[in-house]
Amino acid sequence: MDKILVVEDDKAILMGLQDDLQFEGFEVAAASDGKDGLKQALGGGFQLIILDILLPGLNGFEVCKKLREAGVKTPILMVTAAKTEEMDKVVGLELGADDYVTKPIGSRELVARVKAILRRARKEDESDDVFAFGEVTINFKSHEVFKRGKELALTALEFNLLRFLIARRGQVVTRDEILDEAWGEAIVAYRTIDPHVAHLRKKIEDDPARPVHILSVRGVGYRFVA
Repeated sequence: MDKILVVEDDKAILMGLQDDLQFEGFEVAAASDGKDGLKQALGGGFQLIILDILLPGLNGFEVCKKLREAGVKTPILMVTAAKTEEMDKVVGLELGADDYVTKPIGSRELVARVKAILRRARKEDESDDVFAFGEVTINFKSHEVFKRGKELALTALEFNLLRFLIARRGQVVTRDEILDEAWGEAIVAYRTIDPHVAHLRKKIEDDPARPVHILSVRGVGYRFVA
């Protein structure tokens, strides 16, 4: 499940944004001023930040600038007032914002922009040749996986499974999705998915009995946490 941070000082707008996003299945955290928003964003764990410009204390531009200076690459969707839309858009994009939405915010437009940004972010992640989590490094181009510098022997199915889980990290994926999207036309029985996951855990987890990266979601499937 993607987690979104909403930084907005207007309580009515904040509640509306939370309701719209939660209805679409997103996990939402909230901040009502720039200082708290910056603190939460720096803590990490978010796939998107929705950032109002007119905030008490630090304004949205300042928060955006500080996040980018700190190396935070989380996508930022800025919220601007209609009367200052053009200038706000220029300044926000120059500071590192990914997109903007204008008040009053329509729920359909908001959700569409959020989903589009998240899709772009996932594609960019998937295009990176190397991804690291914990003490594991995976090279998507060479199909090599290392743990503490030692290469792991993964089968083709295990490698594709790991790559799929990483691409969908933070989200719950079903067994059907694993069959269709991770393994495609490979002849794999539905009942063998769990054993494949168990074998992969033995190779990448320090304690397969208490996994911290490939988590089970009872009755649904799995969720990958970096």
